[in-house]
Amino acid sequence: MSENRIAKIAVSAANYSLDKPYDYLIPDSLSGRVVPGMRVTVPFSRGNRRSEGIVLGLSDKSEYEKLKPIELCLDKEPMLTQAQLKLALWMHDRLFCTVYEAVRAILPAGCWFNAAGARRVNDKMCEMIELAVDANEAFALAQTKRRKAPMQASLLELLCSTGRVSAREAMHFTGASRQSLNALINAGLVTAEQEEVFRRPEIWTGKLKALPTLNREQETAYSGLKKLLDEPCPEAALLCGVTGSGKTSVYIRLIDDTIKSGKCAILLVPEIALTPQMIRTFSEYFGNDVAILHSSLGVGERYDEWKRIKNGSARLAIGTRSAVFAPFENLGLVIIDEEQEDSYKSESSPRYHARDIAKYRCAKTNSLLLLGSATPDIESRYAAETGKYKLFELHERYNAMQLPSVEIVDMKKELKAGNSGELSSRLRTELEDNLSRGEQSILFINRRGANKLICCGDCGYVYKCPNCSVSLTYHSANKRLMCHYCGYTRRVDSRCPDCGGMLTFIGAGTQLIEDELHELYPDTGILRMDTDTVRTAGSHDALLGKFKNEKIPIMVGTQMVTKGLNFENVTLIGVISADQSLYCGDYRSGERTFSLITQVIGRSGRGSKPGRAIIQTFTPQNELIRLAAAQDYDGFYKTELSLRRLQNTPPFADIIAITATGAVESAVIKCCADICTVLKASIGARDDVRILGPAPLPVVRVNNRYRYRVNICCNADKQLRELVSSVLIRCAGSGKYRGVSVFADNNPSD
Repeated sequence: MSENRIAKIAVSAANYSLDKPYDYLIPDSLSGRVVPGMRVTVPFSRGNRRSEGIVLGLSDKSEYEKLKPIELCLDKEPMLTQAQLKLALWMHDRLFCTVYEAVRAILPAGCWFNAAGARRVNDKMCEMIELAVDANEAFALAQTKRRKAPMQASLLELLCSTGRVSAREAMHFTGASRQSLNALINAGLVTAEQEEVFRRPEIWTGKLKALPTLNREQETAYSGLKKLLDEPCPEAALLCGVTGSGKTSVYIRLIDDTIKSGKCAILLVPEIALTPQMIRTFSEYFGNDVAILHSSLGVGERYDEWKRIKNGSARLAIGTRSAVFAPFENLGLVIIDEEQEDSYKSESSPRYHARDIAKYRCAKTNSLLLLGSATPDIESRYAAETGKYKLFELHERYNAMQLPSVEIVDMKKELKAGNSGELSSRLRTELEDNLSRGEQSILFINRRGANKLICCGDCGYVYKCPNCSVSLTYHSANKRLMCHYCGYTRRVDSRCPDCGGMLTFIGAGTQLIEDELHELYPDTGILRMDTDTVRTAGSHDALLGKFKNEKIPIMVGTQMVTKGLNFENVTLIGVISADQSLYCGDYRSGERTFSLITQVIGRSGRGSKPGRAIIQTFTPQNELIRLAAAQDYDGFYKTELSLRRLQNTPPFADIIAITATGAVESAVIKCCADICTVLKASIGARDDVRILGPAPLPVVRVNNRYRYRVNICCNADKQLRELVSSVLIRCAGSGKYRGVSVFADNNPSD
């Protein structure tokens, strides 16, 4: 073979068991055009069906004599750099995914092609026109054309005063037709050319603010972080600050230093709801250097923002989890705000955590990774404690205001007193006080819908999803029952379908709380913020803007309202059901509950008025509830770390979860049992490894597929990853497990 006539290609049609670089011949017609990082179409498998592929490298030889040729180049230039290709290969080795699945995570949806072979999103082009002659000559010509061709004259006069302008705008402002414009172009008086324009979700047009002034604590943290930022080697730090301590101001100063040094920065936020606020805040300081990357954008907008980053037009990317792949070539800083949030973990392949991708990118680019939170992830805090990360702390609120005062209400006493509603008498009193003072309140309950379930008081019948092993949730807005896993819905019967008895509505969600508030305060404005009310693009921002600008007295919401929001007039927080996530069986349940309660309490008293919070619970003696009420993160950390040490869970060991799913439960259990047998035989005498399972997931059946899991508690080294990989390949290639899908995940969030 002549030099570089062989392309090493990762093929999209190859599943995990078949995933490897395949050799393809570069035909003469494509010689010199095929380069690493470019997508191509190739014939794959015995049927030679057309499949996309990504070129990983070029070679002058192959161990195979007869090679299939590449059919077509899909890109004019490489979509991935060498660094991004290496990242995709690293994800393949660490995350048990195919290389092409990693590539799909790295590139935006607008880059991909539909079934007909056309790109999902085309570049947006605009026709721009300008004078082809001297302005004085054009003005004189305009005067001579005034009587016979007034529209041509108007176009020439406009171009004399404005210079270059879009053809559409020129015709709009002058009233000229396309025919008049074409006449000028054909006469050689005006030139026209197509120019790409970017679809921008938000464009900053205001005046840039001066950098924020830091207080003593912030200045100390900033100075220490600035030293790490200037280091010629990769660094990692944890900024732990109480809610309202001004971590954002520190972020702004560090980003400014990064941009001034000629480098770029990425800021990750956990929720789309937080992005609009962050965009406004950071645009005030960095203008159109800011690019936005999150799933609520249109496909075209997201694609164009990605292109702005790639061509150097933007130097700060702000977005949710996938923004960690922003294609900066000169990265200097990655900030992960509210780094403890589960939303940074992907639940579909590739099952990456944004923090791990950020660590990899920072290590390869000698950048600073900064994790920020009021309630850091236990693993991150432990890493800071043991010296892997540098630790910086902010103990006081930026405006010197006290943290909110917190009161725990025992709901058992409320029931004994005859209050069967979801709002305690104490919370109602505080709400009424806020209404009388014109102050705002936020109520948090981590369940949408109206009622958790409906059951019969006579026979115990419960409405269950026919596709999933969960009860149906009642939604009062459309008076239907819904499964939050598969989307199945049905109407509610007037009587029990089994015995004809009376139906009882049990449990509460955001809709029920909203209805109860409307009954108590019929003339009061109330907003609800949950998945049901923020389905459309931009609805997060619209709801939060309405709450702030119209000073709506009460907002009810799920965990969307617990973090990152800053409303100066909010002085009361109500936690409706603090026990709700405590007993779900996951080793992280305590950490999640503490974080949610602490974060939502911190939304209160962020302005000049003191804040307060009411926590409603049936277990007021629970230590975790009391620590959250006291906002004592250090106390919680010590307690939780001791428990993790006893359980041998992260940070003291990794968990690699191998999950099997299938329509036949017995086949899924048999597959998991065989996986356990193979693992135990292969691991041998290693005393640092425990095999747990097989065990059903908390919701064992979803969409008529049963889910069982085998957990490996271990130090996840290369040997164990290779063992898990071989188990996945073995299961995929065995006829015994037909109909059963098996995948692996590092430290799953559920």
